[in-house]
Amino acid sequence: MTDALKTYKAKRDFSVTPEPAGGGQPGRGRLAFVIQKHWARRLHYDFRLELDGTMKSWAVPKGPSYDTHDKRMAVHVEDHPISYNEFEGTIPEKQYGAGKVIIWDRGTWEPVEDPRKGYRAGKLVFNLHGHKMHGRWALVRMRGKGEDKEPWLLIKEKDEFVRPAAEFSVVDEMPDSVKSLDPMTATLAQTPEVPAAPRIKRLPAELEPELATLVDGPPATPEDWLFEVKYDGYRLLARIEDGDITLHTRNRNDWTHKLEPLRAALTKAKLPDGWYDGEIVVHNEEGRPDFGLLQQAFDGERTKDIVYFLFDVPYLDGEDLRGLPLEERRARLEKAMAKVKGDTIRLSAVMQASPDEMLAAACKMGLEGVIGKRRDSTYTERRSRDWIKLKCAQRQEFVIGGYTDPQGSRTGIGSLLLGVYGKDGELHYAGNVGSGFNDKTLRDLAEKLQRLKAAESPFAASKAIARKAHWVKPQLVAEVSFGEWTRGGSVRHAVFQGLRKDKKAGEIRREVAAHVEEEAVQSKLPASLKVTNPDRLVDPASGMKKIDVVRYYALVADLMLEHTKGRPIALLRAPDGVGSELFFQKHADVSKLRGLKEFPRELDPDHPPMLEVGTTQALLSAAQFNVIEFHTQNAFGRTYEKPNRILFDLDPGSGVEWAQIQEAAQLVHAFLDELGLPCFLKTSGGKGLHVVVPIKPYYDWDTVKAFSKQVVDHMASTLPDRFAFKSGPKNRVGKIFIDYLRNGRGATTVAAWSARARPGLGISVPVGWDELTSLRGGDHWTVATAHTRLDVGNTPWADYAKAAVGLAPAMKAIGVTG
Repeated sequence: MTDALKTYKAKRDFSVTPEPAGGGQPGRGRLAFVIQKHWARRLHYDFRLELDGTMKSWAVPKGPSYDTHDKRMAVHVEDHPISYNEFEGTIPEKQYGAGKVIIWDRGTWEPVEDPRKGYRAGKLVFNLHGHKMHGRWALVRMRGKGEDKEPWLLIKEKDEFVRPAAEFSVVDEMPDSVKSLDPMTATLAQTPEVPAAPRIKRLPAELEPELATLVDGPPATPEDWLFEVKYDGYRLLARIEDGDITLHTRNRNDWTHKLEPLRAALTKAKLPDGWYDGEIVVHNEEGRPDFGLLQQAFDGERTKDIVYFLFDVPYLDGEDLRGLPLEERRARLEKAMAKVKGDTIRLSAVMQASPDEMLAAACKMGLEGVIGKRRDSTYTERRSRDWIKLKCAQRQEFVIGGYTDPQGSRTGIGSLLLGVYGKDGELHYAGNVGSGFNDKTLRDLAEKLQRLKAAESPFAASKAIARKAHWVKPQLVAEVSFGEWTRGGSVRHAVFQGLRKDKKAGEIRREVAAHVEEEAVQSKLPASLKVTNPDRLVDPASGMKKIDVVRYYALVADLMLEHTKGRPIALLRAPDGVGSELFFQKHADVSKLRGLKEFPRELDPDHPPMLEVGTTQALLSAAQFNVIEFHTQNAFGRTYEKPNRILFDLDPGSGVEWAQIQEAAQLVHAFLDELGLPCFLKTSGGKGLHVVVPIKPYYDWDTVKAFSKQVVDHMASTLPDRFAFKSGPKNRVGKIFIDYLRNGRGATTVAAWSARARPGLGISVPVGWDELTSLRGGDHWTVATAHTRLDVGNTPWADYAKAAVGLAPAMKAIGVTG
């Protein structure tokens, strides 16, 4: 022991420091651990494990994390005496490690394997039983043994105690000393903390299902994912409340009346109130889901053959579970289904094998593929990269835009003309399908198509379409499997699988397989961009660092520049992060910010030149400059004196519920529609919503502002219980102020895709009016979850540029003169 403590004693003057010189009794059959929070030159956590009569010690700068993705640096330091486990005090100045020390946690530890062998080899795996630290952990040496201050990593192993970093930080939520607590009360009997879920009074009336993203291969870290069969059926959501059961498709169609046997089975199952997510299928004689048989079950009203596989539960028994990890939601679903009898309602099984093996087995069995879901992912009501689908063959939905005549002995139709909608909003021809039909299907299709006859082609111009085609209104959706896409954008070797009644024709796009790896979140940055202090914490609420914010802007640059390019911009900087002092700048030294441009001084002669963020380089330079928010004006620089949009900011007062804001947006929408003004919606990234009206640049700032004020005055006088006349906090308690002041000369509003310098780092996102009811708040999306919205992007605003109208008729209608 003397030799083991030689370095420890050599570094300290025990006539000055209150630290123990040695001593301490080893545990009787139980090994001790202690973690001391140490305010030395920099705050760190000293992690110590009892072994062979001393405390093996590591300095962990950031402290432990319950997130398995966090690999915390742990610098190996000299052994300490066992008596050090009781030390709490202040090490004097000029002494080694000078600063305050507290006992942050302590208890017992048990090695998983031979601890001496693991310590020598550089990999210690062990279980901790402390007041704060529980479950299995590992210490792993990064490089060879014998270096001065060997670098190790402290890693949380996968077990029931794992918590995502965005949800829980043990060092932040449990900062205090445990010295007054008995170390032996932290025992093996410790149970994992049950994740908290918000209580709700009533279930929401509607729910958008989380949708999976098609990917080109399995993830590199399959241990972070759960895998299930991809069912060949219809997505179905069951809402159960106070004995009332309703069944809904992914497009919120109520199919309860079509599925009476299933509703009866759910009634008999006596499941707790909640929203249940799953898939309905019909099995063939071999026991495989068969989409054609599902179609026949509906057409023949033989829905008693339908089986409902449940795989998620966003709401359960008075709690909103959407924010909990998938594994926790599944555990609660399994518990809720424990007493369900019969084969009609089943829990979707999780497969235990590598993704490649599972996909190969699924394909061999004739199944459609495999679904993967991140174990720690929350439930998001949109398409997400946290859920992925791996398909056995190419297969997707197409819109039917026409058909050809039958040839030979065939009756009904020859082939169906298929299409998908593009980003331009037009239906593009995608080839035809002439196989996969039986006589009954051909007759049924012919009848349906006859009722949808159209005089003109619904497709965008294409030379590939058959000349003798018959056109139909683009309302039917066909599920088709095929061999490949041609260079011209048509399918080859297509086989008809059936009609889909649960999907809208307008939402059908060509599915392009994404790459499952993390570049969607961890965007690659230009080599020329040097990010200083990349690990500086920007937002404690979400754990986001500066590098995360810069990467976010790299991720959304193409989308965001559509909203910033050409407009004067203001920058909101947060050098010390969210919660600290913020700096709002309309002017800056562009020589220090590569890519930023200055508008001519003549636009605003009394001030320094205004700025433009028109390139990715400019956007990332500003982010490196600690800019969090980007605010744009309502005019382009080239026509600065004539604004080309009007913005209404729905700003809620205290006591206003989110449902009131949603209702207010609909009311503003309706009134603007009466005035003949098109309007577009976006989240603010904060508490409210923004309604944006594109106008032709004809009137000056004062006229446009006066018009917007008149709109707000009209709304407030018509509905005084909902809208406030004045902007002050006292004037809008329980009401919403529609901020028209954003329309004055020089005024700015946060740009679409800009982050907000608020806890959580919400972002402003363009949305469709049909999405309004599904939004959970003005910060529905954040920097951390932005990747789940990338496949939608600016699509809800696709018609924005060509929607601009002149303001004169609306001004006349509301009594404003230009």
